[in-house]
Amino acid sequence: MSLHDVRELLIEASSDEVLDVMLDLEALPEWSPAHLASTILERDESGRPLRSKSRIQVAGFTDDVVIALHYHPDGYSSRLEAATHLREQNVRYSLTPDPNGTRVRFEITVEPTLPVPGFILQRVTQGLRHTATEGLRQRVLALQRRNSKFD
Repeated sequence: MSLHDVRELLIEASSDEVLDVMLDLEALPEWSPAHLASTILERDESGRPLRSKSRIQVAGFTDDVVIALHYHPDGYSSRLEAATHLREQNVRYSLTPDPNGTRVRFEITVEPTLPVPGFILQRVTQGLRHTATEGLRQRVLALQRRNSKFD
């Protein structure tokens, strides 16, 4: 059983500030409760991540997940390359400039390899969605505050 979810939110920061946080994959364990570790495996000529490996813990399962990133004019997407407990994990972030910051659209499709009751999958996805949206927003704003102290 796969689950698909879409969320949008406004982050009071520029698209570049938001994207910088999103692509700092090695810092994910600092603000994403599911990420125990994260490493960049490959970068493009601009230094942006192309592949990464993360150790995640969700709903009592620990898994090593390898994703490939693809860049778009308005953001990026990631596709699952390898995992033990996931058959599919596709994520798409779209960033749209807004007079008050950046409008972020988060879309995810997840399919575990084992049958998982729908209510558990919903709960897991709700946690992922919260981290990927509100957690992202809090991280961007915290870094803005920290950086403004040094300006």
